[in-house]
This record gives sequence, structure tokens and C-alpha cells, in this order.
Amino acid sequence: EITAMFCDLRGFTAFAETAEPEEVFRVLREYHTAAGEAVVSNDGTIEHFAGDGFMAFFNDPVAIDDHELAAVRTAKTVDERFTTLAVDWRKRGYDLGLGIGIATGYATLGRIGFEGRYEYGAIGNAVILASRLSDAAAPGEILLSQRTDAQLEGRITAEPVPVLRLKGFSKPVVAMRFLELSD
Repeated sequence: EITAMFCDLRGFTAFAETAEPEEVFRVLREYHTAAGEAVVSNDGTIEHFAGDGFMAFFNDPVAIDDHELAAVRTAKTVDERFTTLAVDWRKRGYDLGLGIGIATGYATLGRIGFEGRYEYGAIGNAVILASRLSDAAAPGEILLSQRTDAQLEGRITAEPVPVLRLKGFSKPVVAMRFLELSD
């Protein structure tokens, strides 16, 4: 069982279309550094960076008793750090937002790739759901799967969002918007 977290920038394509490549890399480096440090400090594993997004998971290879809480704490920290970075970026004319999705469930973890290029990755419904929740999240929003929210009952404050129709899911998905930590 893992908790997967996806983060994705909003407005990145428009920004990248007008900014110089060096500036795009600088913004990505600042964002990836802030986010990556938060993941690592909460014992998470960064699976991959994909342009303006990234995926991390919690509870493997290091077992974490409260991996759901570790993921939510990480998301909150990433969002706070992003907000600080975005203030500076707005001064330079870049309007970027961040959407985050988190889901808990069972996954298969291991080496993915081919001879000469391997990565350690996770495959499973929780990974797909976290990705789709990230896609659905508005700028500044952290969406949690129903299972993640249930595991954290009493330790966070969250509110339901309208039922989501997500790509690849035949049934509507119930999700919650994270508001704050209760502890």
C-alpha cells in the first residue's frame, strides 16, 4: 500500500511559449527544488519529473506508519513553498498555479525500463487516480481520494468536491479538497 502524489503546474504552456528557455529551466529548477526537498524530508520517493509535473509516493522503499499523512504534509509544504515562489514569478510577469492530487491504494513497485535505463516506479490504480486528481485540481487546490481522506479522519479538515468524471474511470469519482491539518 502506498500513497501517490502528483503535482502539475497550471499556465506552464503559456509561460514556456513566451519565456526564454533559460528562464523556463530556472523556474522549473526552483519549483523542483522546493517540491523535491519537501518530498525527501517526509520520507517520500520521487518517481519522476515530467516537465512541469512530478510524481512521488510514500511507504516504499521506506515504510512509513502514516504514509497518507506524510503525503498530505508534503503537499501542504509544496503548496506553501510554491505560493512563495509564485509571488516572485508574478513580479516577472509569469502567472503559474499548482494543482496536487493524492490517492492511497495498493501498487506494484519495482524496476521499470530497459537495459541501460531503469527507474524505480509504481504501477496501480492509486497512481492513476492521483494523476487524474492532479489534473482536475484547480490552482492552489489539493484533491484527495476518498480512501486517503478516510484514512486521515480526525487528523485533517477536508470538504467534498462535486463528483468528478475522470479520464480512464468508468464511474464518477468521489474526492475531497484538503483544507488544513488538524494536529
